[in-house]
Amino acid sequence: MNSDLCRQLGIEFPLFAFSHCRDVVAAVTRAGGMGVFGAVMYTPEQLRTELEWIDAHCDGKPYGVDLIVPTSIQKQDSEPSDAALLGAVPAEHMEFANQVLGHYGVSTDDLDGARTDLLHFSHNMNSAGAQEMLDVAFSFPIKLIANALGTPPQVMIERAREAGVPVAALVGAKKHAELQVAAGVDILVAAGGEAGGHCGDISTMVLVPEVVSVAKGTPVLAAGGIVTGAQMAAAMAMGAAGAWCGSVWLTTAEGEPSQQIKDKMLAATSSDTVRSRSRTGKGSRQLKSAWTDAWEAKGPIPLPMPLQSLVSEPALRKVEKLAQSGHDGAAELSTYWVGQGVGLMNQATSTAAVVQDFKEDYLTAVERLMTTLEE
Repeated sequence: MNSDLCRQLGIEFPLFAFSHCRDVVAAVTRAGGMGVFGAVMYTPEQLRTELEWIDAHCDGKPYGVDLIVPTSIQKQDSEPSDAALLGAVPAEHMEFANQVLGHYGVSTDDLDGARTDLLHFSHNMNSAGAQEMLDVAFSFPIKLIANALGTPPQVMIERAREAGVPVAALVGAKKHAELQVAAGVDILVAAGGEAGGHCGDISTMVLVPEVVSVAKGTPVLAAGGIVTGAQMAAAMAMGAAGAWCGSVWLTTAEGEPSQQIKDKMLAATSSDTVRSRSRTGKGSRQLKSAWTDAWEAKGPIPLPMPLQSLVSEPALRKVEKLAQSGHDGAAELSTYWVGQGVGLMNQATSTAAVVQDFKEDYLTAVERLMTTLEE
């Protein structure tokens, strides 16, 4: 493609695949796009293992990493202990989660240990943990590093500059984009409210041109509900340099969700998602389920990140395992992050096939637009 961003990054097609699955990351990269590995829930040791595998399976083509690096990374304040973090979770929230699980026949006996196992996530968000994650990421030949929440700290941008790695950052509003440009971010990801996972409430169709208007030449990737090449073409018609997609990979053969979740997604409509703070403490879009319905109807006010995750994640991980084994109550509770584009994700296929479909659909859309100029 005639694309400055493609030339800069060494890719053939400006389709960026955010995924927690190393197989998806490598497959998209090999197919000419750029796979970006979402490392939020990994320890530094696990991240190293995953990147070693990705690096060995990308055929030398470029890939990236997505982290959550707090803006205050340079502050060396004392960090809360594991006991303090667990103690900060009100009993009310634990009790409500247990009540919901119990109502659907899911035992809660072993959740305390699972909550302790999840504490590494909070460590990754403190200064020492974030520095260690950066150390691992920059020890590999990554070609992009993205910060999922907030403005990247200056130390992250400086380290990326030294390594010659562009920094991307997700934004959900025009004012966020202005802050990111001022901070020196190289690529803006305009994530509309249709997106899966953490997102704002401004639609992609409105957000993309708003972000482009203040980008000052910084490339903008459109995100949020984009699961086809035609949508990608529409975003690029509004000034985007490409598309950043996450949900569309979830139902592929390589995608990380269980088959039970994939089947739910394949049957879902665009109305079968909800944006809620009940999973992480920040607004994130996910499949509607008995779990999300309970929290939205009568749950306590969600806690700030990462405390809400200590309530929800152990419960939902257990639910997912039980749902896979045929537990009916767990199947009703099971959920996963996914955007409103799920209504267009109706067929199970491979990651490589999705990339090829994007290319063909993009070309068809551009050709269709060109006919409007013919006499």
